[in-house]
Amino acid sequence: MPEPLLPLAAARESLASALERRSFFGLLVALALVAGVLLIAPTVVVLITSFTSGFSLKFPPPGYSPRWYLALWTESPEIIAALLLSLKVAALATSVSIVLAVSAALPLARRPEAWARAVEAFFLSPLMLPTLAIGLALLMLFNLAGGGLSFWTLVAGHIAITAPYVFRTTTASLVQLDGALFECARSLGASPLFLFRTVTLPLIFRGVAAGAFIGFMYSFDNVAVSLFLSDARSEVLPIRMWHLIESSLDVRAAAVSGVLILATLVLMLVMERVAGISRHLR
Repeated sequence: MPEPLLPLAAARESLASALERRSFFGLLVALALVAGVLLIAPTVVVLITSFTSGFSLKFPPPGYSPRWYLALWTESPEIIAALLLSLKVAALATSVSIVLAVSAALPLARRPEAWARAVEAFFLSPLMLPTLAIGLALLMLFNLAGGGLSFWTLVAGHIAITAPYVFRTTTASLVQLDGALFECARSLGASPLFLFRTVTLPLIFRGVAAGAFIGFMYSFDNVAVSLFLSDARSEVLPIRMWHLIESSLDVRAAAVSGVLILATLVLMLVMERVAGISRHLR
């Protein structure tokens, strides 16, 4: 008699297992949907508010008009100046970060020694520290050095927070390379510079580009470090937007956000096509 019950017990166990898997999968889907809504909803609200016909930030808007986007180009020279300054700072910081990070990653990436891992951790340490702490520490350092705040202190601070991103993606690209490629090039008489220019750089270009893109966007959007290290003549766009919202809930801040969202999406698509940036974010 016990034998006929075995298939029935196995079927019940299989059904219970299937229900458990489906319940777990359904829970994950529900959590993913909630997370997606929480991430996307603020962006949607800002985009809708940017088309308001009113004179202050209010959701839902009383009416719809593109007037504030037009006002950005016709009535906002201070916002345009802050935008150009942010682009200049981010471009300079990213360019210097590429040079520093690639120079550091080349000798460190493929070395197994403990000191190499310690130096690598030092280069990546700004990623683990709050940006407020980094900004305050750099401010104290510049004060101790006897130099005042200027455009160049702002650039130096942004280099400190962007270089780790380039270093991380460049290191990841270098680790994946086949060491036999370098040995073959050296055995054929390639100099270190020629080897870097013709073998290493083309193979790590996508990793460097991905890190540069992430670093550029992080620098452009940074508030904490800019707040500590900029002087009165160096007001970057995020700080300018903060002042607009703090003083008068100016709708132009929402319009600037809409432009930045669109520009970021376009740049992400371009970088995905050029450098496959999503592969370096996994």
